[in-house]
Amino acid sequence: MRTTQQLSITLPTEMAQKVKAKVASGDYASESEVIREGLRALDERDAVVERWLREEVLPTYDAYKAGKEPTSSLEEVMQRLSDHMDKAEKKAL
Repeated sequence: MRTTQQLSITLPTEMAQKVKAKVASGDYASESEVIREGLRALDERDAVVERWLREEVLPTYDAYKAGKEPTSSLEEVMQRLSDHMDKAEKKAL
């Protein structure tokens, strides 16, 4: 039984040139390998985001909803951000 499937894809010229350059450099044996590696990287990134959402965002949100997490008003947050930006600007000068 076949474990691969042939696809025909269309890429913008710049992306196609990047794929071909990867093969020409010897880093990859074929364009298919370049695309497979890109998809693996995308899967890894998606897994990292999913883990962050599950392990950090959800518990923080749950604590907030349960009243266990301190909160700030929008005005307080905006003031802190403004103060931070002012300090950063002064430092840059």
